[in-house]
Amino acid sequence: MTELRLSGGALDGLTLHYVSAGRGPAVVLLHGLGGFAESWRRTVEALAPRHTVIALDLPGFGHSAKPQAHYGLGFFADALGGFLDGLGLGSVSLVGHSLGGAVAVTYALTHPSRVERVALVSAVVPGFGFRMSLGYRLIAVPVLGEALAMCGRARFYKAAIARCFHTPRRADVDFLVDHDYAERTGPEARAAWLATARHIREDFVAHRADYRRAIATLDLPVLMVHGRQDPAVAPLHATEVAASFPRASLRWVDACGHFPHLEHAQVVNGWLAEFLVGRPAPR
Repeated sequence: MTELRLSGGALDGLTLHYVSAGRGPAVVLLHGLGGFAESWRRTVEALAPRHTVIALDLPGFGHSAKPQAHYGLGFFADALGGFLDGLGLGSVSLVGHSLGGAVAVTYALTHPSRVERVALVSAVVPGFGFRMSLGYRLIAVPVLGEALAMCGRARFYKAAIARCFHTPRRADVDFLVDHDYAERTGPEARAAWLATARHIREDFVAHRADYRRAIATLDLPVLMVHGRQDPAVAPLHATEVAASFPRASLRWVDACGHFPHLEHAQVVNGWLAEFLVGRPAPR
C-alpha cells in the first residue's frame, strides 16, 4: 500500500492510502461505508491487464487519515479531487460500490471534464428514494450511536456483513471484517464511521432535488450493476437511478446480494473490463 499526502486547498496535509496495479488508462475504485481499498482485490486483478487500477482508502477508512470533519459527499469528492491532483491524473474512470457510488457521482457532477466513465456497483445514489435500515437510523442518533458502536465486536460485524450476501462465503465475510481489524475499528475509525453515517443524510435528504436535476444533465457513459436480492440498496433504487442518467445501462445479477464484485466476481469484473475500454456492456 502507498501513501499520498494532499498538498494545498482545504484538505492540505490529509494522508490517503491506496493500492495500485497495472498500466494503462486510469481507473479509480471507491469502496462503500466501512470498506477499504483491498476489498477490491479481485477487481484490481481483473482490470490491471489493460488499466492502471487504483483502489483508494477514502478518508476516515482503512489506513487513510481520520480527521474530525464533516463527512458529507462533498468532503469525499474534494478528497478524491486532491488525490487525483497529487497523482497527476487529468481524467479517470470511476467505479464505486455502495456509498462509493455516491462519491463517484458527486465527483462526476462537480468535475465532469475529469471523468470519462462511471460504473456503479450496488450503489446508493443521492436524489432518489432510499430507505435507511432501522439499525442505520439508530446509529445516526447522537449518544445512542456512540453507545452502540462501543458494543461492536467482530462476530457482530460478521453477522451483519453475512446478511448482505445472497449466499455468504465464510472466506469473504472473514476478510471484509478481519482485514486490518484494529486499524479499522479503533476510536478514530468509529468516530469517522458515525460521522459519515450522520453527515451524508444531509446530501440524501436536503439536497435530493439538486442531485436529481444535476444527474439528468450528466452526459457520461454509466454502467450500473446490481444484485436482484440486494438487501442494503433495494433494486427499485437502481431502476430509478438508471432511468435518470442520460447514458446509463443497468445489468442485473441473479442470486446476488450487496457485493456483486465478490459474489459473482468473474461475470461482474468482466462487465467492468468491457465497459471501461469503451465497449457497451454485453447483453
